[in-house]
Amino acid sequence: MLYWLFYVELYPYFSPFRVFRYLTFRTAFASITALLICLFIGPWLIARLREFQIGQYIRQEGPSSHQNKAGTPTMGGVLINIAILVPTLLWADLSNLLVWLVILATLAFGAVGFADDFLKIRNRRNQGLTVRTKIYLQVLISFGVAVSLLLFTARGSYSTHLIVPFVKTFTPDLLIHSLMANPYTYPLAFIFFFIFVILVIVGASNAVNLTDGLDGLATGCSIVAAGALTVLTYVTGHAVFARYLEISNLPQVGEVTVFCGSIVGACLGFLWYNAYPAEIFMGDVGSLSLGGAIGTVAVIIKQEILLIFIGGVFVAEALSVILQVASFKLSGRRIFRMAPLHHHFEMKGWSESKVIIRFWIAALVLALFSLSTLKLR
Repeated sequence: MLYWLFYVELYPYFSPFRVFRYLTFRTAFASITALLICLFIGPWLIARLREFQIGQYIRQEGPSSHQNKAGTPTMGGVLINIAILVPTLLWADLSNLLVWLVILATLAFGAVGFADDFLKIRNRRNQGLTVRTKIYLQVLISFGVAVSLLLFTARGSYSTHLIVPFVKTFTPDLLIHSLMANPYTYPLAFIFFFIFVILVIVGASNAVNLTDGLDGLATGCSIVAAGALTVLTYVTGHAVFARYLEISNLPQVGEVTVFCGSIVGACLGFLWYNAYPAEIFMGDVGSLSLGGAIGTVAVIIKQEILLIFIGGVFVAEALSVILQVASFKLSGRRIFRMAPLHHHFEMKGWSESKVIIRFWIAALVLALFSLSTLKLR
């Protein structure tokens, strides 16, 4: 909106408005705008949530130390979504369809989380949508993203070539057209593409959701992951940097940098109130939308493999749950004292703040490692 107003319409009459052309300028101000939205709206939202008694319900099987958090205002993810949406609409070039794709995907995942949180509050217990319903809705949204990306591929604004860390020349095509001499095998390639995209986005969404168990843990890790994606998105859309780093150059992708900057700012602002001891929780409306946004951006910039390291803490949390459930069902034994992983360290005697800060440090180290792979190839 501001890009169109100041650069497209007013720049010919006032040359200093050319700064609105630059992605770095608009990304920085989108981040600041998102931060200010959270800081100013946060107290009002917390007061309204308390007024309407929209508080967190704590699962009984969780750590006993968490029971005193019952009643803390939840569904703060609504604020995160607003703080991502508004700056993106203000500072991004809205003629770019990829921007609209990440916006709609984020809001769709947020809607699923909102429904889940709403049912928990209405039922007055820590159970909302069934797992099957939640997964079904997430798969449906991810399928829509995959279909959209195929349409963008036909327009040349998206590539199905995967970027492999540490390797320059090996960039396999997810649709593997070059390997499919027989036209009858093409449907298999499309099926593989859809499955791959769905696994990445749904996996990212649920991984962030599982990490959201301690005050500020998922928020802080999301800041780090979104920050790394901001850099990766910018270099992918920048012809000079992409050529220098020998990665795919997708000019249309660059505008998504503004969206990533909005995520960073929104999470920073939300962390002001979500830091230990939390005044507000993000709820599923926040964690599912953040995970969906991170996964969607990773798919768009073709860094699905690198996302394993960018969101390393999220991956570890999700794997801890998978391993715990599998081990208990197969052998009747538990690998961890409690899953997700952050609860395991709590049960070992670590204080909540220590777990949070050490996980943040791990997330930062993994994100820096991820960025280093751009040259270690």
